[in-house]
Amino acid sequence: MATLLEPRTVARAFRVVALAEALSWALLLAGMFVKWVLRTSELGVQVAGPIHGGVFVGYVVLAVVAWRVLRWDTQTLVVALVASVPPFATVWFERRAVRDGRLPVDRPVTTP
Repeated sequence: MATLLEPRTVARAFRVVALAEALSWALLLAGMFVKWVLRTSELGVQVAGPIHGGVFVGYVVLAVVAWRVLRWDTQTLVVALVASVPPFATVWFERRAVRDGRLPVDRPVTTP
């Protein structure tokens, strides 16, 4: 039985939350467009804002967990956290981390 803090589980969870963070950004930006450009409704911001905030916090928490469990260096953690600020940068970081082997999703994990 897999535990929640196994490296592969953490890597998969991080990937899901990184993508969810980017999606919630898109929803929030669409809501802001409707509110500020079209000036028709604030509903998009009222709904997407808290969702994005919650997913953002989850991303930050999972980045710290990944740093510990996957033994990222401090620079990787800082880049992951900075990627949470600009829209869609979490997808860039997630893809880079998979490519560089920092998110071992498809291969067995070896710990030093």
